[in-house]
Amino acid sequence: MGVSLFFDYFCRLKTKLPMKVHFIAIGGSAMHNLAIALKLKGYEVTGSDDEIFEPAKGRLAKYGILPESIGWHPERITPELDAIILGMHARIDNPELVKAKELGLKIYSYPEYLYEQSKDKTRIVVGGSHGKTTITSMIIHVLQQNGIDCDYMVGAQLEGFEVMVKLSEEAKIMVIEGDEYLTSPIDRRPKFHVYQPTIGIVSGIAWDHVNVFPTFDIYVKQFEIFANMIPADGEFIYCEDDPELPALSEKILNTKKHPYGVHPYHIMDGITYLETPYGDYPLKIFGRHNLTNLNAARYACAAVGIEDKAFYEAISTFKGASKRLELVAKSDTCSVYKDFAHSPSKLKATIAAVREQFPDRKLVACMELHTFSSLSEGFLAQYKGAMDSADMAIVYYSPEAIELKKLPPISPEMIFKAFGREDLLVFHDSVLLKDKLLNINPEETVFLMMSSGDFNGIDVAELGEKIISLRA
Repeated sequence: MGVSLFFDYFCRLKTKLPMKVHFIAIGGSAMHNLAIALKLKGYEVTGSDDEIFEPAKGRLAKYGILPESIGWHPERITPELDAIILGMHARIDNPELVKAKELGLKIYSYPEYLYEQSKDKTRIVVGGSHGKTTITSMIIHVLQQNGIDCDYMVGAQLEGFEVMVKLSEEAKIMVIEGDEYLTSPIDRRPKFHVYQPTIGIVSGIAWDHVNVFPTFDIYVKQFEIFANMIPADGEFIYCEDDPELPALSEKILNTKKHPYGVHPYHIMDGITYLETPYGDYPLKIFGRHNLTNLNAARYACAAVGIEDKAFYEAISTFKGASKRLELVAKSDTCSVYKDFAHSPSKLKATIAAVREQFPDRKLVACMELHTFSSLSEGFLAQYKGAMDSADMAIVYYSPEAIELKKLPPISPEMIFKAFGREDLLVFHDSVLLKDKLLNINPEETVFLMMSSGDFNGIDVAELGEKIISLRA
């Protein structure tokens, strides 16, 4: 930073003028939430993007920070800016990024800026190939129910929360969902390494992001690095049921460790109850994987002073995060859920949860191959047996999504072979998929729609209402 820029920055701090921050690729899910959080904190926020969709578009407009025009505008990058925040959507040759470098402005990735905002706080960072959003959401919920102020970053909308990012001066704790994907176009570190956890959680390791981590060993190494970043006075919380984590934990020498498994529970009349020394607590969530996630959250909350009884009372009111086994429609004889599950391990866990909760109902499981990994021919074999617990299994994929990701085409035959299920149904036309779902008898049936995308424009909530209105 040049002398004049430094002087301007110093004067702004001294006079408490708003910090000026510009977002390159402001329309992303995480980026627009951080932009709103900084606006609420009193910062001057601007941004650019070459595409902005709902809900980001409407939410940015609500807070007065929606760009006036779509596209990249290097003239908006001026010496008066205190910081540039760079999103993953931007390319390395982005004209605004080039201009910022020419001016010598401070450029942060999204994770770097979160760390800057939280470096003097206790950082609870939740990592793992699955369950991150749920565990993060549980911790935030319990802390708030117990009157403990915390900052946070979570990857899904939570009921009662305006934004997915909160930043303040007062909170002493920040809870962060720690994604292992790349930090930015100019920083190849996994995001969760940047956060430097005080308390670190790893929920499980199941190979993902094959475009970045081409072998399983390379992928596992990222979690070992993460765990070794926890300081001696911190805590490493890990799932002891995971095939990789017990051995990985042996390599973590100077940190207090808490292995966890599934919390004792039982199901009665369609309701899951926690079994505790203080009595049984009915839950609004269900599934063995959620009861395992709950135990991770319990250890994290204990590390910041929440006693078990207070934890159980608070968690009994937790309704779950958006798209995580979210009930979108129901009748007396039919339920329709949507879930973010897309990787093989997530499919198995989510289907198993619904099967356990509704043992006497027909289970129709429908998933979309949407991520880079899931649409890669070399990765498809990982899905073998992933949907075997469903009574009816349906897989959808979009040839257009494959083309946009610049991947070699895949065929229904390849998917059929990969999943290894003789009665698997494969669709690549969302209209035909919707027709099929609407022609299934909904009586005594549970429909489970799983995707990190949107089935090429299918409104699952609307579809669910149509399904439950049908009769045999």
